[in-house]
Amino acid sequence: MPRTIRISICLLVCLIFMSSGAYAEDFNLEALRNAHITNTGIASASIIPATDELPEHCLITGYIRPAIHFEAVLPTTEWNGKFFMTGCGGYCGQIGSNAWGLSRRYATSTMDSGHWGYAAWDGRWADHNRVAEEDWAHRAVHETARVTKELIEIFYGRTPETSYFFGCSTGGRMALMEAIRYPEDFDGIICGAPAIDYTATAGISTAWAIQANTDENGKNIIRPSDLEYIRNTVMERFDKVDGLEDGLIDDPRFFDFDPAAVFGHGGNSGKLSAEQIETLKKWYQGPRNSKGEKLFPGGSVPGAESHMKGWLTGDSDDVGDELYYLLARDFLRYMAFQNDPGDSYQVSDFDFDRDPPRLEHMANLYNSTNPDLDAFRERGGKLLIFHGWGDAGIPAWQTIDYYDTVEKRIGSREKTWESIRFFLFPGMGHCGGKGYEFDLLTAIEKWVEQGTPPETFRVTKRGDDGTVEWMRDLYPYPMRTVYKGEGDPADPASFMCQEPGQ
Repeated sequence: MPRTIRISICLLVCLIFMSSGAYAEDFNLEALRNAHITNTGIASASIIPATDELPEHCLITGYIRPAIHFEAVLPTTEWNGKFFMTGCGGYCGQIGSNAWGLSRRYATSTMDSGHWGYAAWDGRWADHNRVAEEDWAHRAVHETARVTKELIEIFYGRTPETSYFFGCSTGGRMALMEAIRYPEDFDGIICGAPAIDYTATAGISTAWAIQANTDENGKNIIRPSDLEYIRNTVMERFDKVDGLEDGLIDDPRFFDFDPAAVFGHGGNSGKLSAEQIETLKKWYQGPRNSKGEKLFPGGSVPGAESHMKGWLTGDSDDVGDELYYLLARDFLRYMAFQNDPGDSYQVSDFDFDRDPPRLEHMANLYNSTNPDLDAFRERGGKLLIFHGWGDAGIPAWQTIDYYDTVEKRIGSREKTWESIRFFLFPGMGHCGGKGYEFDLLTAIEKWVEQGTPPETFRVTKRGDDGTVEWMRDLYPYPMRTVYKGEGDPADPASFMCQEPGQ
């Protein structure tokens, strides 16, 4: 047969295969659409063309019974052989983005946690719906991971070499829940600003903060317009404690903070009333019952004042649009108690003596406070935890308390660091912040795949114009990154590692 005819036939066969859904790497698109996976329905499987940011990929949509909707995206070229899954925030209710993992050629997936919601604080789906609450609590991530791995095997003809999970806030709770309940699902887990004790975070702490800041007319005691003065006063008093005046309180663990002393004496000049100072005192000390007993590891963190507006006061002087109020309202109405009180329940109804014990039933379902990570550690799993000191939504005290409990259970810092490392980011808000640059995924890849743990973690903070404001190599908790006393703050070499308490 003449060479030109052979080439023409070859081209024709290639065109036929391409038009029928077959690909050069032998991807089986039709098998995806007709896949028989336990308790799973595939709604669609289609090829999405490449963009400047993302490679060509197969987008799969589907559901896992009874109501977990998910999306999986599988790159059609240069798949890195790995799986990456992301969690969701708040009460979830929507499918998030897979772009981060896909841009690095991961097969990725995410889900809505088992229900639909118009916003992250919409908790109406949980009203007398224990099945949906179980999906949100732990089942949705586990089941989506199971299904995605089966889809990967159908599409590529092999299972992923390694699997990773990333979640922050509620997603951080999910991350720990995976390590605790389903230690076989992921080899590496990135856990950010986790809502570990969810019933205390979304029920007790939010209700405490809102009640402390509500006057008899339903107005904010601390108003949005007061926050700049509060921030500036805190910074003026404590910015230099770490030896560097840079608009950051690097580590507030090592100084006493008394709002009455900071705002209640000569420097106040009448800026805050006695009622406002009392509200600040309650915010920073955290929730307590009538006996003065702590109901949570801590309250607001000095240095997080620039992030308080969205969480604690909202944009107006009226109570009702701050995130704490929105989260507390639906959590207490539909999610917090064994028997849901419903629409009539108000945040002001929460009683700090009577109600915390009533949260215990749902705490057993939601909370990832169990320090037993033995099964995850024994199979070689790696857990990378991070939290911002500037987080006004979920203050870092809770994560510190959990890590300390885990280390105590394991027995030593050295043994804990073999599989778990925790980093605190100076000044950073909830789950990130404008201008903060860091690469968590590369860090955990090196740890899982090369056995190289993150001895330090590089964080860069840029200003609005893109210039570097500072750059630090952070050390794992409980170590501190401290200024040497001289040198350019933008240069990591100007900082050193210090043991806590030194």
